[in-house]
Amino acid sequence: MFNFNLPSRRQFLQDAGLGFGSLALANMLHQQSRADTPVAAANDPLALKTPHFPSKVKSIIWLFMTGGPSQVDTWDYKPELQKRDGQELAGADPKTGFFSTSGKCLKSPFEWKQHGQSGSWVSDLFPHLSQHVDKMTFLHSMYLKQNNHAPASIELMCGTNRPGLPALGAWQTYGLGSANQDLPSYVVMHETRPRGDDQIWSAGFLPKSYQALALDARRNEAIDNLARDAKHTDVQQRAQLDLIRQLNQEHAAGRPTQGDLAARINSFELAYRMQMAAPEAIDLTKESEATHKMYGMDQPHCATFGRQCLIARRLVERGVRFVQIFAGKGVGGDGSVNDVPWDCHSDVQTNHRSCGLYVDQPAAALLGDLASKGLLESTLVIWGGEFGRTSDSQGSKGRDHNPNGFTIWMAGAGVKGGFHYGATDEFGYKAQQNKVHVNDLHATLLHLLGLEHTKLTYRFNGRDFRLTDVAGEVITDILA
Repeated sequence: MFNFNLPSRRQFLQDAGLGFGSLALANMLHQQSRADTPVAAANDPLALKTPHFPSKVKSIIWLFMTGGPSQVDTWDYKPELQKRDGQELAGADPKTGFFSTSGKCLKSPFEWKQHGQSGSWVSDLFPHLSQHVDKMTFLHSMYLKQNNHAPASIELMCGTNRPGLPALGAWQTYGLGSANQDLPSYVVMHETRPRGDDQIWSAGFLPKSYQALALDARRNEAIDNLARDAKHTDVQQRAQLDLIRQLNQEHAAGRPTQGDLAARINSFELAYRMQMAAPEAIDLTKESEATHKMYGMDQPHCATFGRQCLIARRLVERGVRFVQIFAGKGVGGDGSVNDVPWDCHSDVQTNHRSCGLYVDQPAAALLGDLASKGLLESTLVIWGGEFGRTSDSQGSKGRDHNPNGFTIWMAGAGVKGGFHYGATDEFGYKAQQNKVHVNDLHATLLHLLGLEHTKLTYRFNGRDFRLTDVAGEVITDILA
């Protein structure tokens, strides 16, 4: 007779934590995708890594203006466009955007003034942000290839619009690891899911440890599958995790080429640690009433974005590497918040006034708050959308998509303040001087993080991939 030395029922239940795991752990295990990466991940994929060279930037907060704000109505003042309103726009291509345009100049309906010691021109959409222009580097000559929202958003975040590639935040985590082992290194917040959805913040072929944690404002930033089942104690849950880790490690030992198995093991441990750290990080009751008001949380038209910006500050304060907020809301004529992103096909004045009210005060508060706490010395804040808008009209008052020239600004660690780089033509229609492609932007951001973009590679399907593909130049002129 064979003796398999099987444990008793009592011993098995004790070792397993009195059961087969909480619902949260079961759901997490079910949701783990099959590993298909060719290189085994390290035992701890989120372990802190040494950058290629010293850097000032520790964290990035990207305020993503979903829908594509118009450069000539926000940050890129064009007096010639104002003068030529209604006249033919030389070189206009009716197929630049997603639909078609008139070919006639449409002036900005907003008032423009110069601000700060830099004398930077800003439209009256941003009475609060305009007070911070001397902290900002403006890239006025951004361009990319895609002219519709989802492909352009993917191109902006992943370097190209091909689905399945890792986003910037995933590459950053892969290159640097996590500065706080109790929190995810990459966090996304949204209220309305942007077009392009999870592909915009995907880990792609990188191990799933580098995938973003997405927080939905409509659910008050609740984190799925995090809370421990009330029927189990911490000791019991710890026993469950230990058993799961042992089984997974035994499974992984015989499959050394399946790199995502280490990511799976790590996900359980991270979730366990997050049960205490994550709720504390997003608990805004710990902030003063004055801070809430500063972010506009007492005003219905910007309360949600204000809450997200304050959470972003609390996250980078605790070592989170990359936080991205997708601002895809606007304010109606009655003051109500609606699902209107910066997509001004029919009426740029109404649309952009609405979106400006939604983001201006919270974004300005974020810059001021980071600066007052000394965090802007190690944090880079980015503001921009997936493309710009046409200088000629769509219909009589709208603007179509325009990937050929738009503005993104950055503020904080590593970049010059009150600095303008590149330029569009005299009508703001196309990038003309010192053109900046997405690959150049990514190369620069990685450089600011202490990463050489040509050396940050990951082998997949027999090829060494990188965020910048085979292009990209660091924009040295903007570096502080």
